This record gives sequence, C-alpha cells and structure tokens, in this order.
Amino acid sequence: MSTQPPADQSSDQPSAAPEAGRESALERNLREPYALPGRERPSARSITLGISFMATVLLLSGLAILPSPYAVRSPGPTRDTLGEEDGTPLIEITGAPTYESTGELRLTTVGVSGGPGFPVNLAQVVQGWVDPTRVVAPVETVFPKSVSREELDAQSSAEMTSSQEMATYAALTELGYDVPVTLSAVETAADSGASGVVEPGDVIASLDGEPLASSEDLLERLTTIDPGTDVTLGVVRDGTPTDLTVTTGAVEGQDGSRLGVVVQSSFDFPVDVSIQIENIGGPSAGTMFALGIIDRLTPEDEANGQVIAGTGTMDLAGQVGPIGGIRQKLDGAVRDGATWFLAPAANCDEVVGHVPEGLQVAKVATLAEARAAMVAIGAGEGSTLDTCTAG
Repeated sequence: MSTQPPADQSSDQPSAAPEAGRESALERNLREPYALPGRERPSARSITLGISFMATVLLLSGLAILPSPYAVRSPGPTRDTLGEEDGTPLIEITGAPTYESTGELRLTTVGVSGGPGFPVNLAQVVQGWVDPTRVVAPVETVFPKSVSREELDAQSSAEMTSSQEMATYAALTELGYDVPVTLSAVETAADSGASGVVEPGDVIASLDGEPLASSEDLLERLTTIDPGTDVTLGVVRDGTPTDLTVTTGAVEGQDGSRLGVVVQSSFDFPVDVSIQIENIGGPSAGTMFALGIIDRLTPEDEANGQVIAGTGTMDLAGQVGPIGGIRQKLDGAVRDGATWFLAPAANCDEVVGHVPEGLQVAKVATLAEARAAMVAIGAGEGSTLDTCTAG
C-alpha cells in the first residue's frame, strides 16, 4: 500500500490577512528589529554598556596614535670602529702603514624617539615605561624648546664632524705625530674687549708672546689671567702678523677670564683619516674613534680578539668627557656582544648599579687611560683596571 506524502506546508500564495486588531510578525519585526524568533531584545543596560565599551575602545585607539609630550630613550645601534660599513672600512687611513685587528671596538649610541618632527604616541610611551632598558622623560628635558628638527640634525652633524677631527688629533698626538693647529676667529661677543679689535678670519697665533698649540691651550692660559687684564694677542690678518691689545672679561662662576672670541680650529694632519658613518650624530663617539685610529696604526693587535664597547667625548688635550644615556649604551653594548665597556669617569655615578649581566666596566678619564685599558683587556688583564664604584 502506498502512502501520500503530507502536503507541502509552504506556499507562494498569499496568506490570509491577519485578523483585525492583531499585529503580523512582519510588522512586529519592523517595529522591533531585535524581536526575532529565539532572540530576546537586549535591555537598556546592555545597550548602554555596549556603547560605553565601543566609546572606550575608540578613545584608547585615538590616544594610542595621538602625539604625546614625552621623549623615549632606548639602546641604539653600536658600530665597530675596526669594522666596515656597507663594505667600506669605518675608519680608512692613508699616508701611513695600517694593521688588521682581531678585536672589536664598538661605539655606542642612544635611540631617542620624540621631539620636533618625530613625536611619540601613547603606545610607545607605555612601552617605554614597561621596558627597563628605556627611559621616558618630558620632551622639554631632552630637546631645547623652539628648535626645529632641521636645526637639531644640523647641530648633531656638526658635533659628529668635530668629534672626528678631535679624535683624529688626539689619536695622532698620542702616537707621537706632530699635528699643526690653526686657530681662526669666527666672531666676537658684542660686549667683550675683542669687539671691534679682533676681526673674523684673524689667525690667532700667540697670547702675550707665547705660541698657542690649540684652543684648549688658549682656554687653559686664560684661566690664570684676571678679568680686566690687557693681553697681547698675536694674529695674522691678510697674511700680515699683527699684535692686538684685548681687555679680558669675566667668566660667570669660573676663575680666570675670557677673550670674547669664538675660535675655530683647523688641522694639518700628517696622515689622512676618513671616518665613514651614517645616521649617527653627536660628539660622544670621540673616544672610540680615537682608539680605533690608534689600533689601526699600531703593529700590535691591542684589542686582541676582545669585544670592547665604550663612549665618551674627546678633546684636543686627550680628555674623555661625560655623555648622556650611559645606561642605554650599557644595554646596547651587551646586546651586541661586548664583554667590556669603557665609561667616562665623570659618568660613574650613573653606571653603578646599572651594569648588565655579562658586562664589565672600566672607568677612563683620558685617552691614555682608555688605550691602557684596551691593551690590558686584550692581554687578559682586565681585572687590574679601575671600575666605577659607589660614592
């Protein structure tokens, strides 16, 4: 016996009209879009919470991309002054024999986010607060006010060029080379005794009859001269030697006096030293540049396979000066494989208690001390070196 299947309950024919006074499902859904079968309409509280959540997400998203009034310091890249940059030796020397080294002498840097032209957002600031190798600071404590990114870049580039010249001078004189220096007047202070007496372009050769070896020599002598003293400045103007009388002025908060002349040094190097480095500025690599030049010009392999990092400005007298961001430089050094770090003695207070595991620190105050430390480390005698201590 066969059976008939039940009639299809669906139909394309219009259904009967709803009874008067009753609302159709379609009308109800149009009026109440959430009133679908099996789905309850959300409560007013749920809707309020949902809107609040979305508003919070949008607010946080906006804050995450908006610029903040902070700057973030972080460990920057390091560079081996005995190595190469894009296939070119970082330090190239011609005019004297050079020698290969098996060690590394790494200059260290600090990456700074924030400031004119490159503001950081809240997400970067929060990351800086969480990461112990980074430091977050108000932007005005890191960058001068009312200074453009272009001005900052120009200053940083000029400082790098100057540090390379002074490092070259200090390294060559440390090795016994004679390096003639010419001091030229750039401008005079309007309120100084040199105004109207010294002219831009004057070559300053002597002070009170004594030849000047460098700008540091000039400054050192002025520390022994009282303000208001008439001194004789020997200059060469347009090829003609001339003696000028200049009355010195006071230096606020310091002993000695000043001439009121901005002086530029130029060097007649007996050896041609070219330093190839990009995207790094400032003066703090001077010590490591000088050590790199010394090691390249020395037959002995003074670094002797060791990875030595360091930092510090370098002046014409061979003095190692303090720098900023020493903690970030320590972290960058150990990250890139250094086992020793040469730190300026003036930065020791910032070093104590912040030396990463696996890194040893030697404090240095002069290029001679930095070179001696490099040799001791290369000879496996680093334990004899002075280090930074509390107090």
